[in-house]
Amino acid sequence: TMSELTFHVPGMTCGHCKMSVEGEVGKVAGVASVAVDLDSKLVTVAGDTLDRAAIVAAIDEAGFEVDA
Repeated sequence: TMSELTFHVPGMTCGHCKMSVEGEVGKVAGVASVAVDLDSKLVTVAGDTLDRAAIVAAIDEAGFEVDA
């Protein structure tokens, strides 16, 4: 079963930000797709077995903080 998680990442401002976040989050086990909306600052992640902590860590690795 696919599940979906959404994260608010206020620091994203440009296409490079988007690519960095998509690249890092895309490497997390279980992630099938990553959608970044720069206007709303939302990162939507879909996949089979999503590990919230691992996704937050990947966003952090890309240089951004998740707004809890």
